[in-house]
Amino acid sequence: MNDLPTLMQLSTSPEAAGTGIVQRPAVVPGAAQVAPARGAIEVTWARHLDEVREAQRLRFEVFAAEMGARLTTPVPGHDVDLFDDYCEHLLVRDAQSLQVIGTYRVLTPAQAKRVGGTYSDTEFDLTRLRTLRPRMVELGRSCVHPDHRHGGVIMALWSALADFMVRNELDTMIGCASIPMLHNGVVSGDAAASIWQQVRKTHLAPIEYHVLPRLPLPVEHLDGSIAVDPPALIKGYLRLGARVLGAPAWDPDFNTADLPMLMRLADLHPRYRKHFLGA
Repeated sequence: MNDLPTLMQLSTSPEAAGTGIVQRPAVVPGAAQVAPARGAIEVTWARHLDEVREAQRLRFEVFAAEMGARLTTPVPGHDVDLFDDYCEHLLVRDAQSLQVIGTYRVLTPAQAKRVGGTYSDTEFDLTRLRTLRPRMVELGRSCVHPDHRHGGVIMALWSALADFMVRNELDTMIGCASIPMLHNGVVSGDAAASIWQQVRKTHLAPIEYHVLPRLPLPVEHLDGSIAVDPPALIKGYLRLGARVLGAPAWDPDFNTADLPMLMRLADLHPRYRKHFLGA
């Protein structure tokens, strides 16, 4: 967690109509321009469709080519769905090649109303979260290029997300954290069931925030006793202070078990508050 990026260009994307997103310039006028150090990265928000397409290409490479997801997409070689046009897209670039090496997408409360809900609503009944929605964003489609999967990229993404939340007076993040169904070369839900049994004992949210999967993973018929670690991203969320909202859903297109997760800035672990929030 201490492998921080050597160059971080944080910005909030240009204000989208009706979203209430705070504007912040990506480049400070008059700032000295220096050659990027080896391994340096830049973090920005997509400002036009071409930049969104870069994120969608990376997502396709990771989810379809690497992980075998079956994606229905209107743009060949890109992971595109109906939520993309309503989201803010966070990009991490290699500062030398300018290649997009990491991405998140963020759906704000105003834009969730415009599109009719969140992606998480398609997988879970989120009725118990209704009081949180006015200040709740959804994070999704997180991925990092396989050559750059180190702490610096993830920390850069999370720092930008925390900055976004504070500047736009938002306090809650939700999302679906995926667990691959493939374990030790065998397609099975046993690993996902085992991870669920682990995290429900230590990181389950209060009952008033529990949600129900629309297509449940049949955990009661699976072996939930396997000694297996959660994926790195889920472990990172839990270290930050995130909570699991209930049992996993099965996503047949991505062939993953998806855990519903919630993170409130007020619950951010003290170890990370100063780094992400300056408090």
